[in-house]
Amino acid sequence: MMDSSKRRDSTNSGLHDSNSKPDDEEEDELCPGFRNADAFVKYGLGAVLSATKASAGLPQPGDEYDFYRSFPGFREFCESQGDKLLHCMSQTMQHHGCRSLLGERNKLTGLEERFDLVVDSNDVILERVGILLDEADGVNRTQQPVLPAGFQPPKIVVSSWNRMGSSRSETFRLLHAKNVARPQLKFKEKVDNSNTPFIPKIFIKPNAIKPLPSYFTNKQIRKQRPEDLDVPAALADFIHQQRTQEHVEDMFAHPYQYELDHFTIPEGLLSKAEPQMFKPMAETKCSFVDTLEDLVDLNEKLCKVSEFAVDLEHHSYRSFLGLTCLMQISTREEDFIIDTIELRSELYVLNEAFTDPAIVKVFHGADSDMEWLQRDLGLYVVNLFDTHQASRALNLARHSLDHLLKHFCNAESDKRYQLADWRIRPLPDEMVQYARTDTHYLLYIYDRVRAQLLDFNFGQPGLLQSVWNKSKDISLKKYIKPIYTEESYLELQRKQKRSFNTQQLTAFRLLFAWRDKLSRQEDESTGFTLPTHMMIKISEELPREPQGVIACCNPVPPLVRQHVNELHLLVQQARDMPLLKAELGAQKTKGLAPLKKPEVTLFGPHDTSKVSESDLHHCSPDEMPVKRGMLFSEDEDRMDVGEEETSGLVATATITQFEELEMQNDQASPSVAQMKARRIVESFENPFRMYLPSTDVHISKNAKFDPSSKIFEISKRWKLQSIERQQKDLEAKREAKTKAKAEAKERIKKVKEERNEAKQSYQESLQNVATVRQQAADSAKDGGKKRERVASEIGESTPKPSKKLMKSEEKPKKKKDPPPQDDFNPFDYSQSKLKVFAGNKPKDNTHFDPNRQAHDFKKRKNPKGQKSSCGAGNRSMSYMAGKSDRGFRQNWPKR
Repeated sequence: MMDSSKRRDSTNSGLHDSNSKPDDEEEDELCPGFRNADAFVKYGLGAVLSATKASAGLPQPGDEYDFYRSFPGFREFCESQGDKLLHCMSQTMQHHGCRSLLGERNKLTGLEERFDLVVDSNDVILERVGILLDEADGVNRTQQPVLPAGFQPPKIVVSSWNRMGSSRSETFRLLHAKNVARPQLKFKEKVDNSNTPFIPKIFIKPNAIKPLPSYFTNKQIRKQRPEDLDVPAALADFIHQQRTQEHVEDMFAHPYQYELDHFTIPEGLLSKAEPQMFKPMAETKCSFVDTLEDLVDLNEKLCKVSEFAVDLEHHSYRSFLGLTCLMQISTREEDFIIDTIELRSELYVLNEAFTDPAIVKVFHGADSDMEWLQRDLGLYVVNLFDTHQASRALNLARHSLDHLLKHFCNAESDKRYQLADWRIRPLPDEMVQYARTDTHYLLYIYDRVRAQLLDFNFGQPGLLQSVWNKSKDISLKKYIKPIYTEESYLELQRKQKRSFNTQQLTAFRLLFAWRDKLSRQEDESTGFTLPTHMMIKISEELPREPQGVIACCNPVPPLVRQHVNELHLLVQQARDMPLLKAELGAQKTKGLAPLKKPEVTLFGPHDTSKVSESDLHHCSPDEMPVKRGMLFSEDEDRMDVGEEETSGLVATATITQFEELEMQNDQASPSVAQMKARRIVESFENPFRMYLPSTDVHISKNAKFDPSSKIFEISKRWKLQSIERQQKDLEAKREAKTKAKAEAKERIKKVKEERNEAKQSYQESLQNVATVRQQAADSAKDGGKKRERVASEIGESTPKPSKKLMKSEEKPKKKKDPPPQDDFNPFDYSQSKLKVFAGNKPKDNTHFDPNRQAHDFKKRKNPKGQKSSCGAGNRSMSYMAGKSDRGFRQNWPKR
């Protein structure tokens, strides 16, 4: 084991030597005893294999090791070898810069602490081995940027999304640092994350044609904030609204709206000019501006030039609204990098140059830049030219800045740092060079694009003028702060395209409100507080324990871990909601939209269900009565008139697939064909409706009654019948309905009377039928005489009682005992002949013998497939099947 440890040490030292001189090929030997790296690796693998075999031969932990440990010689040998191994491992760990306290027993008493040290050292050594192998493969040949002390080293993320198309495997670098101090703590003005609209920060308006409103110049009004009032939030918002009511229009208007509306592009910018070639970056001076003096000097330089290029670098992950971290400005002669974090409250000085209509400000993709300048720096732009809009006008293959650099300047932009954390200070040189590239070539691209726009339009300035107009519209954009409302979560839920039940939707709403509130308080982005996919996971699972909330998040956000109990209470509150169907809205609505029955609408769009009633032009029913159109004339009299007496040509849109049709209760159920016809008529839309005037056209009321007007002619043309004819038709329909109702009532009365008569006659016929007891009593009186059948008269027949009536009559007979008779004698079954019940087929013995039944009960059985009951040919009508077969052997019930 000692030899193996020495070989391991030599292996690590050999790797270190190979790392120090990887490209030195002049020496004959890579290290003493080895000619090249392959020989060294082969020898090292052999040493590791032999050490593994030797360790396998040691006594196993347990009884075997305890037995050998009982010998003093073995114990002393193990202790001496163990000390040597710990000393060797400590030297190896010290060589790699790890903690090495394995040999000092007085400082490390536990075995677990030693094991943790070994595991940490192995991770460090293996990570360095991986880096060296990557460098040997050529993956990471570029030198890493030197970051300030205390910052974490950059992470290298290699995946399919950041692989370059070249043969050389280049990757993006995610430059970030965990220990960056929050820039928000240095700001002189507190970040406004309140749930109130954004108010411009400007208080001085240079190059103004229209003076700045008094609200922005009065500092006392500007300093009043709802959060500063010692009252509840709702009351604070109300008080602030009342105080600023008179300044509402000025507060939310664009400060340079008037100047931009009256801005005219100089003719010199619409003519063709020779492109001015850019200077090489190595020959161009670059200045880093982080003080107020440098900023004032920069503003003076910018006011003297005719154009300059601008770009911004932004950070949005560790801030609720976002931070503008860097600004790059380039002129024809010099480049400037401005620290917008350090000069956040002083950058309003640049408004003098940014709002000068004689100076062209060149941006690329300025939609977001305009909002960031207004939100963080209070800057506005007049006379903007966006190269992105010019690229779209020229129909280039791509519109990114990287493509324009390759197309016009034959330069490549290093996009490995586009995801870097721009809050890092001081900035590494590589990030500074990346920031310079975005604006250094932009003025030359501006010259080339202007020339191509004129050539593309055969020298006419129309296409170039349109690009200037689009750029002016972009400069008119206003920053809108995200405002939380009670229905804000619905928009996010629709974007995710998830279907929630009521409990899940409640949890999603509560979590969304909690995330928004905490993000505003902590000034963190919603993605940092609780990412959307984790919020959806918690809403779908609805965990019962706080550990379940943690399990739904991987990795667990720091703020979620701190407020896990609060999140658990929100989930429990959602679980207490009643569980309904999976619908966005818990309330069930009838149809797609609540359909009303308004007055007659003559003029309206094609689909009136999506237009508010205030936008529709209403006509009173007596102004223009029109007969309702019918699709099927034969069903006209059967239609149910449930709407107004008169209806216009423009009917309200009805979607019968979702609409529940209202049926009148007093109407008889129609046939299937009538139902189909009714659905078609109700969903019928006038095909000529598209030719009617639109709703936005104002029509005076006097024109409707003027015979010379066109609208009067149209209304007359569309009339189908007069009012008198329509009223007659309606009266005829009402009379037909009343007659049909009366006839239906008479029919029902007749049917009821017939049924009552049939019931009475049926019950009377049942009374004439003799029961079993009456027949037995009659036979006893006759003295055992043979009973003869009385032939019924022709045409007379005893009605056969139904099973239900027989059962209903048998039930009261079972309950009520027969009245006692003093002269009743038991019937002598031995003297009677019961052949009348036997049918046509002779049997073995037709007499009933109670003594014989007990002996032959189990012997006599019916063959399979034959029924025990006999035919009812000679049987009395008063005997029930299965109960009157007295001459046969049956399974009598036991008492």
